[in-house]
Amino acid sequence: METVSTNTAHGGVQGVYRHASKETGTEMTFSVFVPPHADGAKLPVVWYLSGLTCTNANVTEKGEYRRICAELGLIFVAPDTSPRGEGVPDDAEGAYDFGLGAGFYVDATQAPFAENYRMWSYVTEELPALVAAEFPADMARQSILGHSMGGHGALTIGLTHPDRYKAVSAFAPIVAPGQVPWGHKALPLYLGDDKAAWRKHDAVALIEDGARVKDLLVDQGEADNFLAEQLKPELLEKACADAGIALTLRRQPGYDHSYYFISSFMEDHLRWHAERLG
Repeated sequence: METVSTNTAHGGVQGVYRHASKETGTEMTFSVFVPPHADGAKLPVVWYLSGLTCTNANVTEKGEYRRICAELGLIFVAPDTSPRGEGVPDDAEGAYDFGLGAGFYVDATQAPFAENYRMWSYVTEELPALVAAEFPADMARQSILGHSMGGHGALTIGLTHPDRYKAVSAFAPIVAPGQVPWGHKALPLYLGDDKAAWRKHDAVALIEDGARVKDLLVDQGEADNFLAEQLKPELLEKACADAGIALTLRRQPGYDHSYYFISSFMEDHLRWHAERLG
């Protein structure tokens, strides 16, 4: 692991790191905030998954999480959203919603993406092992949240591994990629045409198929220009109601899809996670 940069913030250390990933076959960059802590202490870990076009830098620079993480004693980890580098395949037309910056947190099975686009295994296996080895992380206390495409990733990963992640939340998540244009483009290109494979990466479908967590927190801006076509939180609301999952869905008037929205409610989410992490 190579240290790209470190900065002191709120008594802790904000670092950016790079390593060679076996899963993606590329170098991957991620950021970690470690709050102030006693020597030898092990701290709970919050994973944050970013949205379309983002890298680890977006939330690191705009998320406004460090003060509250320092107060609550939370390690905050922000991976990249896709493999990158020379030779990594991209969208054929260079569109923003597929390929580089748009890995959708799946392990691709379709050529030419299957070799590098293994973001599910990267986020759930390889990077956690690295974080456990290099940082004062208590891996028995992990939680996960994300935004948009990353909200989709947080929900699907959390629903698939309910015993690993003690809390799951999202900002403006893509709750049902199998039912919206972003998913209709990305899922067949990454996973093929078998819609049964899509259901494993669709929060609403996972809940319909029996996946369960105790509760979920979702914030959605009512002025989000992707709300009606791509996000459809009402589908998650119905799925959770039918399944008996306690969903707190907060519709926030005036807020859009940006980090102005995310940063406004980041503290609420982190306090909600801290309560469940113990």
